[in-house]
Amino acid sequence: MEAYTIFKSLCIIIVAAKLFGIAARKIKVPQVVGEIIAGLVIGPSVLGLVDQSDFLSQVAEIGVVLLMFTAGLGTNLHDLMRTGLKAFAIACAGVLVPLVGGTILYMAIYGFSPWGSPDFYRAVFIGVIMTATSVSITVQALKELGKLSTEVGTTILSAAIIDDVLGIIVLTFVIGMAGGEVQPVSVLLKTVLFFVFAFVVGFIIYKVFRWGDKRWPHTRRIPIMGLALCLGMAYVAERCFGIADITGAYVAGIILCSIHDSNYIAEKMDIESYMLFGPVFFASIGLKTTLDTVSGELILFAVGFIIVALVCKIIGCSFMAKLCRFNWGDSLKIGVGMMTRGEVALIVAQKGLSSGIISSAYFTPVILLILISSIVTPIFLKLLFTHGEKQDTPKTAKAQ
Repeated sequence: MEAYTIFKSLCIIIVAAKLFGIAARKIKVPQVVGEIIAGLVIGPSVLGLVDQSDFLSQVAEIGVVLLMFTAGLGTNLHDLMRTGLKAFAIACAGVLVPLVGGTILYMAIYGFSPWGSPDFYRAVFIGVIMTATSVSITVQALKELGKLSTEVGTTILSAAIIDDVLGIIVLTFVIGMAGGEVQPVSVLLKTVLFFVFAFVVGFIIYKVFRWGDKRWPHTRRIPIMGLALCLGMAYVAERCFGIADITGAYVAGIILCSIHDSNYIAEKMDIESYMLFGPVFFASIGLKTTLDTVSGELILFAVGFIIVALVCKIIGCSFMAKLCRFNWGDSLKIGVGMMTRGEVALIVAQKGLSSGIISSAYFTPVILLILISSIVTPIFLKLLFTHGEKQDTPKTAKAQ
């Protein structure tokens, strides 16, 4: 490929991603879905205007690292601590049940495989994709219903944050295990060592950034150094500890999420991600998705994948919420609020593809899951809250 032709590819990707993203937003679905479809349309499967290249793959990798850094910056540690053990327990169930459900689904369709085989890790990775939760749609729905600040709303948000952390840890462990030559004890040890390193070094870095934030508030040097921390942690995670680079980027965001200018850093990162790296990442997923591999078996898998992913989240989170002494109505609301999927599911799938665990054919079920969960979750939440208010009204009237 001639060096200058990459400019043509980037031009086409940016224009198509934004046009399709705007169209998606108009019909009330996540903008990222439109950007993925844009990549599918301009890619080899449809129009063939853009081909996947090493350069685009590297730009997409920067995009996913920035996305996870921003996600870490958006973490609210105060909300996390306020809901405490309840949110942690709900998040654990919300990871474990889909993980097991996804693994069983794959083996039920493609056959059961022995422990340690490539098919076994592929089955487990399907479960890992299901663990991810994205509550951006849920947050918007709760805002419109005026329920975001309630105990149910706060629990959903906190559990989703913990859910993402646990999901990334599971992702790191499975990718390390799938390497073949890596032993389980070694993977576990490296994962533990990384988080110990991140805690110790992160505390020191946090103090340095907090001092710099007070001395040079709202200046560009803070986001620039934040970006350097993000890239540095991503490198250290992958190179020194053998775990996913996105884990390092996410941890870098968590380190800085409590400083005064964390929102300012996130805004600057969002400009870079929104303008170039984000569209290239999501469009690259569409570019890698090949429709010629879609078969009857894959369609059957996609249907099962969507049903199992949605139902397992509801079952896991709802039953654990009930054990945490929520009533059945609120427990079901928490389960439904946790079933949306978004960017994190795509990021996990992308890491599976780059690690050679899954093929690009499995992006189709993931995209469909994001689309369907984003549509049905606000509808179900509205029905549940409306039904709950109707039930409460007669009791209130009777008491008066």
